[in-house]
Amino acid sequence: MTNSRATETVITASAGLAAWMIEHRTSFAFTSYQTGQLFLVGTRSDGSISVNQQNYVRAMGLAAQGNRIYLASQYQVWTLENMLAPGQIANGEFDAAFVPRIAQTTGDIDAHELALTGDGAPVFINTRYNCLATLTPGHSFAPLWKPPFIDTIVGEDRCHLNGLAMADGKPAYVTAVGETNVADGWRQHRRDGGLLIDLATSATVARGFSMPHSPRVDGASIVLLDSGRGQVVRVDPQTGERSDLAFLPGFMRGLAIVGNRALITLSKPRDGSFGGLALDAELAERGLDPVCAVVLVDLATGDSAEWLRIEGGIDELFDVIALPGVCCPMSLGADSAEIRATITWPAV
Repeated sequence: MTNSRATETVITASAGLAAWMIEHRTSFAFTSYQTGQLFLVGTRSDGSISVNQQNYVRAMGLAAQGNRIYLASQYQVWTLENMLAPGQIANGEFDAAFVPRIAQTTGDIDAHELALTGDGAPVFINTRYNCLATLTPGHSFAPLWKPPFIDTIVGEDRCHLNGLAMADGKPAYVTAVGETNVADGWRQHRRDGGLLIDLATSATVARGFSMPHSPRVDGASIVLLDSGRGQVVRVDPQTGERSDLAFLPGFMRGLAIVGNRALITLSKPRDGSFGGLALDAELAERGLDPVCAVVLVDLATGDSAEWLRIEGGIDELFDVIALPGVCCPMSLGADSAEIRATITWPAV
């Protein structure tokens, strides 16, 4: 598969990825903040893989619920709606067509992971302002929670709060790179200062991670990315005990659990950003080069046989979400020729 917008970017997939999506009747979406793009990956009627991409400046956090996708970008949170009714097919292949309908302006708050509560309200990690936040009319955001070691809401990215786990429709856990209360202080704690925090109590569940990201509740435990070590980790939230599940050759920043598998995004280093991290030494010891990819990991065995690899103009990815019940999704860009000509209205 070759990117139609940037011919230097080539996307390839493992032989079994399409079969896995068809078996589980799911597709997935991921973002690249480096190039500002949203990718929707599904399967066509002939069993081949479809990759649809659109431009959103510094596309980062993603969440989906029903016929709606939320996307955090550089200074807005977008709401994309599926314009197709059940059973409708667009362009002979696509069973979902997501159109950007609403963009709420937040300003450049460096919104990272995004999720939806049980009643559909978006919540997100406001990394620059060190808090969990939501959207509110008339303002850029409304703070919901901040770590106990942060003394005030201020735009200084003191701890690099970044990951958000939901449980029973409510925010449950967050990750931060360092327990600091000074501007950019987290950068001195990249190697082993990472925290997993319980939102209900504000207590630290476990610490000592290296640039942790993307916690997800999986049964009675939490799966998260210990990104600076290249390890997918399972944590017991009662005891803080953790075990490594899998090593992946890249810097991990997004995770979506589908059954007993996890979709995980990998990035190549940015300007030597692996320097000083265990990941750098581990890659060298294993004789591996970092890759830019979405990898499917078996959470029981650590196997990662299936993947979607991106080579060429894109080196960094961010979030990934599954789209259950959707086989072949597409979207329209906010400033595309197609969106100007796409006009719909409800039946009257």
